[in-house]
Amino acid sequence: MTALLDVILPVFLVIGFGYVAARWLGFKDASVDGVMHFAQGFALPLLLLASIARLDLGQAYDIGLMVSFYVGAFSGFLAGFLAGRLLFGRPVTDSIAFGFVGLFSNSLLLGVPITERAYGTAALQGNFAIISIHAPVFYAFGITLMELARSHGLGLSPLTLARQVARAILTQPLVIGILCGFAVNLSGVPLPGIAWSAIDMVIRAALPAALFGLGGILYRYKPEGDFRAIAILSAVSLVLHPGITWVLGRLVFGLDDAGLRSAVLTAAMAPGVNAYVFANLYGVAKRVAASTVLVATGLSIGTIWLWLQVLP
Repeated sequence: MTALLDVILPVFLVIGFGYVAARWLGFKDASVDGVMHFAQGFALPLLLLASIARLDLGQAYDIGLMVSFYVGAFSGFLAGFLAGRLLFGRPVTDSIAFGFVGLFSNSLLLGVPITERAYGTAALQGNFAIISIHAPVFYAFGITLMELARSHGLGLSPLTLARQVARAILTQPLVIGILCGFAVNLSGVPLPGIAWSAIDMVIRAALPAALFGLGGILYRYKPEGDFRAIAILSAVSLVLHPGITWVLGRLVFGLDDAGLRSAVLTAAMAPGVNAYVFANLYGVAKRVAASTVLVATGLSIGTIWLWLQVLP
């Protein structure tokens, strides 16, 4: 119960503040968008830059950690895709969007603050190792599959596809922040102390602003669509993905406590808003994607608490 009160609820209360502000306190869509634009377009990229610039790359990128998380994630995609095709008879494009919901956990906005509150800042090394390739890998995978599905494998040259994927990935502020972090880390050229002081001031606002904005965005989503699909995708995201990650991390790779915590908690987060953004980008399965983000985020209060009881 302590984990629920001290670790989980404060994070979700900030989300709740954003929801209440949007619903009852006159926060218009433009205000919420402004908060999220600051968070996702500026503060969070700086958080990623700073975290990756300071990361011990040799120690952080444990093969067992990465395989445990990403095998779980792609298993989530496969489960979502097959559910769309076989259980609900959806077209391939809709089913890819279903799979993307099972693939894309909210690793940054929820995974980082939950892990930090549960285990401290020093426990975040594994989280940031996972996050450093999270968006680039998943967007490259999802966009490639969707473009191939829409063209039926015909008429789209590999060069054109590569350009579309690269454009979609490299124009994302979060990816730019990640790349800048790697540049600082690998170059060995230290940033001036005054620059770090300014960056640290901004990044202290990153997660609170992002969580508040997330609450405002969730207010826009109304649970609608096929509730069986929403339930299955929520289960894939909250149970299957972290379950596979736990089995691999604990029983196959024997991860240490810090690595297992980072991998499983990151996997246990609800689908990120990007799962809906992806569906909306292609105009497929939008209601199911949006509703699953909303429902799974609410349900994750309980499932995260359960995973915290399981973890060492």
